[in-house]
Amino acid sequence: MATVRVIVLRAAGINCDQETVHAWRLAGADVELVHVNTLIGRVSLLDDAQVLTIPGGFSYGDDIAAGKILAQRIKGPLGDAIQRFVDGGKLVLGICNGFQVLLKCGLLPGSGMSDATVTLTANRSGRYEDRWVHLETPTDRCPLLAKGERLFLPLAHAEGRVVADGAASQAALKQLDRVALRFVYASGAPADGASAYPANPNGSKDGVAALTDETGRILGLMPHPERYVDATQHPTWTRIESPDTPDGLRLFQRGVACFR
Repeated sequence: MATVRVIVLRAAGINCDQETVHAWRLAGADVELVHVNTLIGRVSLLDDAQVLTIPGGFSYGDDIAAGKILAQRIKGPLGDAIQRFVDGGKLVLGICNGFQVLLKCGLLPGSGMSDATVTLTANRSGRYEDRWVHLETPTDRCPLLAKGERLFLPLAHAEGRVVADGAASQAALKQLDRVALRFVYASGAPADGASAYPANPNGSKDGVAALTDETGRILGLMPHPERYVDATQHPTWTRIESPDTPDGLRLFQRGVACFR
């Protein structure tokens, strides 16, 4: 496929849409920024796209709960169409608020687990966390990530703690291979729960920072890869040897490579 087309969804309160568009374009994609109302009225726009991205921000002011209103806007009019999109081998990416939306509209954690078993709630610290974190990929299920790789990415959220409704559901996330990223210390040691703060800034049990579905083609993550697509965005870029490809950009490049 010569051109990889990406839709970046927009709604009131989303404020990371332009950065996400820029990241996909750097990776070589043809990107269209589409308001959710437009997509509801023209579902056929999905037919010509290979990736749907829900970016970060505070959709509809995060009234009721983070991502809840946008999730309801999507679930009824677009839920079946997005499921067909995924079944057709295409990709869905939700970043921060987009991750919250994917969980609350039932696209994550996917088949084998009820959408009511896992949610995102307030950080254990009781405050908005804005910092860089170390992450590790424990799965080879998701084509946007590589098993065993370490990432260093920024995050910024107040409701990023992944919570399951009990020990069985928490165990199922691991058993069903749904954990896509985990918080780790700089050494690579697991950063599990509130005691690992600030390496685990929201207190997620087992250090869960991202989830994928059973296909691996839906990915929701709390960190912001679109905020590290240029070497100068690294907090110590003047004092380190910059990587050939910034960690965030690599994720978008893999998304494009899936369809080439």
